[in-house]
Amino acid sequence: MKFKKNKYLKPFKNVFLPIGAGFIVWMLFFDANSWIIHSELNAEIDDLETEKEYYQKEIIKDKKELKQLETEEGLEKFARERYYMKHDNEEIYIIEYEDSLKTDTND
Repeated sequence: MKFKKNKYLKPFKNVFLPIGAGFIVWMLFFDANSWIIHSELNAEIDDLETEKEYYQKEIIKDKKELKQLETEEGLEKFARERYYMKHDNEEIYIIEYEDSLKTDTND
């Protein structure tokens, strides 16, 4: 009985091909440094870089505010607006608009 030589099974007779394919599968999915882990880490790096940019912008904004607080006028403006401070001979009136009031919507 003679077996037909199948042209599709011929590459699998080479021992290096299945070993190489197994190695590639192992490196892509199962290894500690797999492609999946690398993609997750790259996504995390992108998120952290976005966060870094946000905080750098916030730092620049805070530095501008600190620079304004170093002047007498800036400090007085901050105290008046934020803490409603006043001079002895002044009165402060706080005007609240209807759309800025917090109301209970369950009336």
